[in-house]
Amino acid sequence: MDKKKSTGKRRLAIQAVAALLQNANLKGFLTGKIYKGPTKKVCVPGLNCYSCPGAVGACPIGSLQNFLGGMKFRFPYYVVGLLLFFGALLGRAICGFLCPFGLIQDLLYCIPFYKKNQFKVDRFLRYLKYAVLAVLVIILPLCIPLTPTFCKYVCPSGTMSGIMLAFKDSQLRQQLGALFDWKLVVLGIVVTTSLIVYRPFCKYLCPLGAIYGFFNRFAVFRLFFDAEKCVHCGACAKACKMNVDPTRKPNSMECIRCGDCVRACPKSALYQGFRSPKKEDPSAQKAEPDLENSIKN
Repeated sequence: MDKKKSTGKRRLAIQAVAALLQNANLKGFLTGKIYKGPTKKVCVPGLNCYSCPGAVGACPIGSLQNFLGGMKFRFPYYVVGLLLFFGALLGRAICGFLCPFGLIQDLLYCIPFYKKNQFKVDRFLRYLKYAVLAVLVIILPLCIPLTPTFCKYVCPSGTMSGIMLAFKDSQLRQQLGALFDWKLVVLGIVVTTSLIVYRPFCKYLCPLGAIYGFFNRFAVFRLFFDAEKCVHCGACAKACKMNVDPTRKPNSMECIRCGDCVRACPKSALYQGFRSPKKEDPSAQKAEPDLENSIKN
């Protein structure tokens, strides 16, 4: 049990380091100034707002909208290429290990509060993030130039960045209006819901998670299931806070590769990594008792 807890803490440590690396401009948190150095041209893998005072990279969703919503259309080869690379390599493991806003939701869920992960409309709400991706990230920016609709009207990470900037800039505070009030409402709903439901933004709204989910079945880093070891106890499905049954869909589009199911399995029937674990050679297993018999004789 101690080993399982330590493995969970290891993931939390990786998340914290990833969030720190993506927000390494610590001076920005003190000054309220946005970093505009050369690394800001590079997209980070997770959802991390460009306007965050600590951000040293660009958000892939924001960058994608900027390309699509320009006055002159330019196909976002660079952003799409990076998303393909990140997705093909890690899939939604990026959500589980590298996304700063995912870490925030994990920490909120750790706060003692009423918890409810299983409810009837859950599986229908899962489709909402694909609508957000299609409409707010792709279609509307293409139709309305210079309007990154997801960032402007929804993104809670951007709202948090706006709060930090406004805290340091009195002039900016005076310019905030109804639109920012609306985004505060969205952020408040996400934060409050995160106390009750595990990662509600990841489950229902995140367009980046929707993109990476498509790669789960083909990503190099994946979840492996050994049906021969499984005793159908249901421990893995019970442990999964993303409401996935790994014995049925080990590479579900909803799986964020957190590893809770792997740690919960009493028979080690689940394994996640870059390659399938090596199985023991059956011929070697048969040879062992023969060797014992020869010694006895």
